[in-house]
Amino acid sequence: MSYRKGHHFSLNFKGNETNTGIDFSGYSIEELKLLWRTTLQKGMHGICFSMYEDGQKPGDIITEQQVERRIQILKPYTKWIRSFSCIEGNEHIPRIAKKHGLKTMVGAWLGNDAEKNEKEIKALLQLAKEGYVDIAAVGNEVLYRNDLTLEELLGFIKRVKNEIPEITVGYVDAYYEFTKHPELVEVSDVILSNCYPFWEGCPLQYSLKHMQNMYDQAKSAANGKKVIITETGWPSQEGSEGEAHSNEENAIKYFINTQAWSSRDNVDVFYFSSFDESWKVGDEGDIGAYWGLWNKHEKLKF
Repeated sequence: MSYRKGHHFSLNFKGNETNTGIDFSGYSIEELKLLWRTTLQKGMHGICFSMYEDGQKPGDIITEQQVERRIQILKPYTKWIRSFSCIEGNEHIPRIAKKHGLKTMVGAWLGNDAEKNEKEIKALLQLAKEGYVDIAAVGNEVLYRNDLTLEELLGFIKRVKNEIPEITVGYVDAYYEFTKHPELVEVSDVILSNCYPFWEGCPLQYSLKHMQNMYDQAKSAANGKKVIITETGWPSQEGSEGEAHSNEENAIKYFINTQAWSSRDNVDVFYFSSFDESWKVGDEGDIGAYWGLWNKHEKLKF
């Protein structure tokens, strides 16, 4: 997810009181890194699985061995793994995650290619029927990209729900899309919400409160259904989006605050992301390749 026109941060946002989370004022950078490592070792609810090594990109076929190696790296730190596709090697993710005792949110990637969409849906249904899916995510930010109409997207969600009624089914998009499209709430078992203060240009000192407001907006639209934050994070590469500045120190602080809040308030969060991926540039600029907790060499950053 990247910058969205019309959704940049303002100090006039609802809930203007500041919630900065942990007071980091007395911490040196080395102490911050130690706290980051301690926080990670306590464990996360969930993490988004980064699929591609350096030199790989979407469309490349990924081996079972590569997925196995990365799942083993992540296993000590998370309860859930989130995947984004069910083809081209992505189908290995939930199978191997389950083998290691992890829960799975399994995504079918939907776009403007009808043939590929059909492959994704069939693969998702097969994985679910084989017992590898705890939550099925039918599409990711499809409406933002204008790849499908709302009616087409709803049709896919209903089809999946009808074929695997025993599985929890939802759709992933930005928190405000569920306010704009109550039909999505009606058809979903769970509300899967992406919340990125960074991409809305929010300064680090307001970022925790802004994320809480994003979550609250999704909850207000959810009509009592469970809301899960399916993506949030902060890049570690030097850069800016509005008043949001990315660097190692801010990435460390954002991760610590997110985990502390989610643990305290019992909010299910899938952190974005696990490993840096060099292909994620373009619209996001150079910072797109630096959202991981691990670097592209699969080493912890801090």
